[in-house]
Amino acid sequence: MSRSATLGELRASGWVSRPVKQELRENAVAQLRAGRALVGGVLGYEETVMPQLANAILAGHDVIFLGERGQAKSRIIRSMVDLLDEYMPIVAGSEINDDPYAPISIHARHLIADRGDDTPIEWVHRSRRFGEKLATPDTSVADLIGEVDPIKVAEGRYLSDELTIHYGLVPRTNRGIFAINELPDLAERIQVGLLNVLEERDVQIRGYKIQLPIDLMLFASANPEDYTNRGRIITPLKDRFGSLIRTHYPLDVEHEVAVIEQEASSLATDGVAVDLPGFMTAIVAEISQLARRSPHINQRSGVSVRMSITNYEILIANATRRALMSGETMTVPRICDLDALVASTGGKVEIETIEDGREMQVLDRIVKAAVLETFRSRVRPEHLGALVKAFETGLVVSAGEEVPSADYVKLLPDLPGLSGILADLEVGESPAAVASAMEFVLEGMHLTKRLNKESVGGATTYSGRG
Repeated sequence: MSRSATLGELRASGWVSRPVKQELRENAVAQLRAGRALVGGVLGYEETVMPQLANAILAGHDVIFLGERGQAKSRIIRSMVDLLDEYMPIVAGSEINDDPYAPISIHARHLIADRGDDTPIEWVHRSRRFGEKLATPDTSVADLIGEVDPIKVAEGRYLSDELTIHYGLVPRTNRGIFAINELPDLAERIQVGLLNVLEERDVQIRGYKIQLPIDLMLFASANPEDYTNRGRIITPLKDRFGSLIRTHYPLDVEHEVAVIEQEASSLATDGVAVDLPGFMTAIVAEISQLARRSPHINQRSGVSVRMSITNYEILIANATRRALMSGETMTVPRICDLDALVASTGGKVEIETIEDGREMQVLDRIVKAAVLETFRSRVRPEHLGALVKAFETGLVVSAGEEVPSADYVKLLPDLPGLSGILADLEVGESPAAVASAMEFVLEGMHLTKRLNKESVGGATTYSGRG
């Protein structure tokens, strides 16, 4: 449809005004009929969160997303903008997106009364129909609803003049989507100000006998810990939200890996080519999965997917640093690079321990358990017999950051059966890939009590248990 410039042209074009929830519903119906996802780029929610979200939109409900940090709540809310029409007409100059057919501000009403079908029309892109506020204790009613603008009063208008109002975020998002993040952190007296927005669909500006029947789709997010402890959503407000949807972390390693690979920064580094084998990515994902089940980690605080992503990036960074120092032009992360994850893990979890120094032990055990789980799932035990015998006859292998990749390749003739394991791991034949796989196999054999391991500084030695 061509964009009409005046109210008369808009009427002649056949454009029909729709409430925002109806607009979202009709566009969501078109998406579902076409077999397209309502939200792109959010993995692992296809069978859980997304059906509930579709139901809420089809039912015309305002929505609360309840879940721990790092569960894509804000991303989902922001993506709802894509379900709006690309452009929407408003009365020109309107601060609150007045519907040309049903204006609510005094500015728009007066303009249409004066100009009639010649009233100028502006077209607003859907990106401008989204408002968002992070709830903080200092958020005021003026921020959300509005307040008297002293500058407009100083210009000569009377206080009783509606034109002296400075509209808050909520009315400025009229005919759009408004989101409040961390809703329980909003002071209870401010939450009361949202009651009319959700039920009566209007806002009341202090000091004025006016009501603005605004048209909104309201989303909110909350953390369960905040929901019950730090703050609360007042009962009347919670009752006015139509749907409460629980989000969750990736339910298995495969989904965690998919999120990591989608969200992590590029692997490109000047002068060094980086390749990440599947088993190393799986270890990073398994660390987060185990941390979410660990009794030594505060589960109310949660273990965000951001930890998986930052661990993945640090793993690559450490491998790159190692390659730069050794003069190699290609690198593949190894088991020895996992020590670097302390920096990216420590700030993402809250360890529940009363003993000093226990934090490092807890993290170390989780990393070892992740390596063990990945080893058991990817290496068949029948391939290890010949390797164990080689170590029982006196074979000793040195590993660690300072051992160049070429040294691992030289050991292949002394490690019977390893070639078959490398093929199963699908690591390729480059020296860096062979070194990574070999360290993984050696560490896995140690953790399954097939080999002894001694570590001094950055050097590690694997030997038989005889």
